[in-house]
Amino acid sequence: MSAVDDRIAETVKLSRPAQRALAEAGIVTFADLAGWLRKDVAALHGIGPKSFVELDPAMAARGLDYRAP
Repeated sequence: MSAVDDRIAETVKLSRPAQRALAEAGIVTFADLAGWLRKDVAALHGIGPKSFVELDPAMAARGLDYRAP
């Protein structure tokens, strides 16, 4: 079962730099990620287009989306 409090690093396959970027920004769970604008996540050093290939479907599976601008 997919839950909003699932830990991102334990759920989706991200590169080590992407994992570090999220952790350093305090984004640990999908609920944390939903509090961010997608463009702000994309601006984190270590997050690239491949990260969103994993993150976007995982967010949708949990009924979440990024914060609206």
